[in-house]
Amino acid sequence: MGKARYLSLLAATLPLLLCPGACAKRGPAPDQAEKPFVFEGRPPSAVTFLSTQLNPVEEAGKMRNAILKDFPGEVDFRPNDNSYMFRQVGALLAADPAEPILLGATHGDLVSLYEKGGLRPASDIVAGLGERGFPEPLLRLCRLNGATEYYVPWMQASFVMVASRKALSYLPKGVDLHSLGYDQLLDWAKAIYEKTGKRALGFPAGKTGLMHRFFQGYLYPSFTGSTLLKFRGPAAEPMWEYFKELWRYAHPGSLVYSAMSDPLLAGDVWIAWDHTARLMKAFEQRPEDFAAFPAPAGPAGRGFMLIVSGLALPAGGREVASQAMLVDYLTRAPIQARTLREVGFFPVVALGPGDRVPAHLASLSAALREQAESSFSLPALAPTGLGEHGAAFNERYMLTFSGIVLEGRPAREVLDEGAAELQRIVDAADARCWLPDVSERRPCLLE
Repeated sequence: MGKARYLSLLAATLPLLLCPGACAKRGPAPDQAEKPFVFEGRPPSAVTFLSTQLNPVEEAGKMRNAILKDFPGEVDFRPNDNSYMFRQVGALLAADPAEPILLGATHGDLVSLYEKGGLRPASDIVAGLGERGFPEPLLRLCRLNGATEYYVPWMQASFVMVASRKALSYLPKGVDLHSLGYDQLLDWAKAIYEKTGKRALGFPAGKTGLMHRFFQGYLYPSFTGSTLLKFRGPAAEPMWEYFKELWRYAHPGSLVYSAMSDPLLAGDVWIAWDHTARLMKAFEQRPEDFAAFPAPAGPAGRGFMLIVSGLALPAGGREVASQAMLVDYLTRAPIQARTLREVGFFPVVALGPGDRVPAHLASLSAALREQAESSFSLPALAPTGLGEHGAAFNERYMLTFSGIVLEGRPAREVLDEGAAELQRIVDAADARCWLPDVSERRPCLLE
């Protein structure tokens, strides 16, 4: 990925996090935004919707029962991981090329499908949604060949920190919650432990948690300026030694937590990191008890991960109209607002006057903006172009954590093993580097 493409991605994503749902001048007129979905023409065929997003049972239930409830056709929503989606597309089309299939996935997964010839152009659908007011920089991100949109923007999210109000009194003197450094996070967690005996810090390191994104998009960029290239570089060893010390103050339940809302609500955890969608429940139930704030900064800056999801059509399918109707529905401002309210994913279109960010999500929204606005923020994308190798790539970060932090193995030994395995994965996928790593070489070559 060249520097020009790097800057283009920054231009595409940062404005979206700076004003989720608030850029009214880019969107449809207020009366247009408030119109319900109106069915025109023949009834749509049943759509099989394969998605790597909204996998947790609760989120999938809200998608089926709340977000999709006003769509005038039948939708078989099937959330799972990316390897499942990649396998299912071919199997479904082989069985029936006329089956209407819609794909919902992150930018990185859609790049993988595109590079394997697995997506059909979506420019005709995008053209039919002209009144949505998608920001032009975001559409540039969707033009995977630089000229043609291969997916339609769907939703966006990131990860932030949350603290219980009871934890704030233990902040070290002079420390600002909104400009926290990793060393200060350690001091804070340590202070709580020393004064209460409580290991109050929580991470979603369970089987279905997103802890691997913390390493890929937060810890590594903040300490090394990299996600992949400098995986075993000179800054990686002290970074893992730091995290080993921090983990001493992590709640033991972190190894089984999949989402942090329930531990926060139960009072088991006072400080947590997680995906905005997986923190939303705490703010829905007791918004006055919690404060969201940006991820800490490290020696290389404030690393944070951008999650942009899109809707796409698989190559080889013959049906288009029914999926196009579903895309139309999912990208309407009222449905985007409903998606935010129900599952905590932020809109990619401007919301109307009646569809602003709900009050209980204001703290999460503000933390997203602060994360993006910081002069030393270092945006990272989710792994891009790995396709069915994505699960193995993510697992390697968790195995590195387990080897160094939980098992106490020498960091250099574990990092060398991990780097060799990551290189094999990237080579097998023939994947380019992705933000924050910049290199013209393909596949991406670890240092």
